Amino acid sequence: MDDAELADLLRNDRYPRSARYSARWMVDASMGPNPLWQAEALIESMPLQPGSRILDLGCGTALSSIFLAKEYGVEVWATDLWIQPDENLRRITEAQLVGQVHPIHAEAHALPYAENFFDAVVSIGAYHYFGTDDLYLGYLTRFLKPGGRLGISLPGSASEPETLPPTHLAPYWKWDFCAWHSPGWWRHHWEKTGLVAVDVADQLPHGWHDWLQWNEACDLDGGQPGREEARMLHADGGRTLGLTRAVAHLR
Repeated sequence: MDDAELADLLRNDRYPRSARYSARWMVDASMGPNPLWQAEALIESMPLQPGSRILDLGCGTALSSIFLAKEYGVEVWATDLWIQPDENLRRITEAQLVGQVHPIHAEAHALPYAENFFDAVVSIGAYHYFGTDDLYLGYLTRFLKPGGRLGISLPGSASEPETLPPTHLAPYWKWDFCAWHSPGWWRHHWEKTGLVAVDVADQLPHGWHDWLQWNEACDLDGGQPGREEARMLHADGGRTLGLTRAVAHLR
């Protein structure tokens, strides 16, 4: 597929900032639902001040980190376990953001940062891998300044299913999808600690459609249309699945 055709498939007027970036650049570094679309939607509910220090936790290939730095003028620590820093440094260098985006290799429970260092933590498509632990928020918030903010966007459900897997999704269900929670679940999960006040907990408007549009474009570009995740989203039809957004601030 040529780049122009891919760009047409990924045209999405809901995300004007993301539209400035190459579709090919996004797809070639893909690790899940479009991280730029999710980051743009998250920051609508979580404004960032230029010069702020941001921890991008579970940044993957650092696309979200590059986007946040370029679009909002923040300094970002692009932290991931699975992607090596030298690979992310190459992308950061190509984006001319050396010194503003810092690639870091770290596990989410062993972060190499000083306490009270960050103005905000964001996590795009990753927080469910480590953040469902009841005690994790207490660990993570050590690294936030007083009044600092936490924002996540990730796969989730509109409400908590009575049984897992949901019957209509059983043919596609993977065991780790049990961590795809509803906005209400995340609100309760955070607020029960007493550490934060939740400002927003919702599903991204059109999140199911965005997720499907992204998957179908990536599948077509890879020469494998109709892969399993896209089939799952079609089977769901937006009844259950979407992209969950949650934003909170330290009390």
